[in-house]
Amino acid sequence: MSDGKTIVLGVTGGIAAYKACDLVSRLVKKGYKVHVIMTKSAEHFVNPLTFRTLSGHPVITDMFSEPGEWNVQHVSLAEKADIMVIAPATANILGKVSHGLADDMLSTTIMAAKPGCPVLFAPAMNVNMYRNPVLQENIKKLTDLGYFFIGPTEGHLACGTQGKGRMVEADEIVDKIISLLEGKKDLNDFLDKKILVTAGPTREALDPIRFLSNRSTGTMGYAIAQAAHRRGAKVYLVSGPTSLVQPPGVEITRVESAREMHQAVMRIFPHVDIVIKAAAVADYRPRDAADYKIKKKDKPLTLVLERNPDILWELGQIKNKRQILVGFAAETENLEQYAREKLEAKNLDLIVANNVKEEGAGFGGTTNIVTIITKGGETIKLPRLTKLEAAHAILDQIRIQAGIN
Repeated sequence: MSDGKTIVLGVTGGIAAYKACDLVSRLVKKGYKVHVIMTKSAEHFVNPLTFRTLSGHPVITDMFSEPGEWNVQHVSLAEKADIMVIAPATANILGKVSHGLADDMLSTTIMAAKPGCPVLFAPAMNVNMYRNPVLQENIKKLTDLGYFFIGPTEGHLACGTQGKGRMVEADEIVDKIISLLEGKKDLNDFLDKKILVTAGPTREALDPIRFLSNRSTGTMGYAIAQAAHRRGAKVYLVSGPTSLVQPPGVEITRVESAREMHQAVMRIFPHVDIVIKAAAVADYRPRDAADYKIKKKDKPLTLVLERNPDILWELGQIKNKRQILVGFAAETENLEQYAREKLEAKNLDLIVANNVKEEGAGFGGTTNIVTIITKGGETIKLPRLTKLEAAHAILDQIRIQAGIN
């Protein structure tokens, strides 16, 4: 995938600089040659030795230091670069580049970028700094000049505030780098497609305080929604309770119980081309939920459970020929057997199965190990991937099933 391509990574001064360490590690593992340039401010957050160890190359911190293996460092690095990535990108570096200033090694190297070399910024800063009209004007100017941006996203910021300003995660930046190096601003293979994704757990109330639920965090479903949006789809996300940030550009409906999810899915379903049911929906709910807190007693408490709607089965009965229906199977044994039985019983076009006991494939982690089984009987076993990488792999198989060129 990398073809030995060279990435020049600029790290500027912000708390998100620690994320750049993960980014370097991921890129090196994929076979890229990574050269890191750090600003003086960045050195207050991460030691240059960390990046030198991760990248296997000297880290540039001073424009006037002894050049070592390079003659004119900023020119040489700019010539080597197949892509330049600035992560995190502060308001300061964005202001410098937008006004043509080159007063340190990083800004000078960016200015010396060869024609056709993409430059990607991943901003990270305080929400009010990001909203500042001066910064927004700088971003617009850079975008108009052909520079690329990814993020920021909304969430809790290091300054203690909540809002837009978080640097996107490393796997998202890697994915964007790959698409830019392949000569694509966006994949766009799902352009004009409408996709419904469900994610997260459901909660079934026992009383006003307690509920029955499961260990799902929604990470896989949110990754699918994010990946589908980035590939051009109009995405509707129906989400159970999670702590995750809403993916940018995705229309979200938040629900709590299985019946609420059933209602939301049935409302959206007639208007979409593809449904991906990644949510972990409770099969049962308490028959009689108390209106008051159930008090502890000496005798055992007996709960009577009743079935929730089987959303996936219902969709399988009513879907039309043009609609693609994808289910998930989280199993602890007999993975392929149970997944194939579910594929047939629910009238699915595709099923994504994982063994939640397998290390790297369970709930709550950042990775997954999935097996995809198609309606035609084909089995695709994927290695351990980040959930965003797995999301793209799933979409690749959906594209084949849907006949999307």
